[in-house]
Amino acid sequence: MTVEQSLDLASLGAGIATGLGAVGAGLGLGIATKGVLDAIARQPEIKAEAFKNFIIGAGLAEATAIYALFIAIMLVFK
Repeated sequence: MTVEQSLDLASLGAGIATGLGAVGAGLGLGIATKGVLDAIARQPEIKAEAFKNFIIGAGLAEATAIYALFIAIMLVFK
């Protein structure tokens, strides 16, 4: 395996890692948003608590995408 082939495989792995991380974060945030809106629609009095929990969960979902980006950068620049 040549150096050029190794760099091509690293770039491919970086693209896959970033893509899966972004898709996972997007799906997670979409499902979480739907759940919060459904909960608030059923019980409007829990709006503040549900929104607070949603923000914490959204931060965790975004952290997944950031980790995927970090792994992709490590694969490209190793």
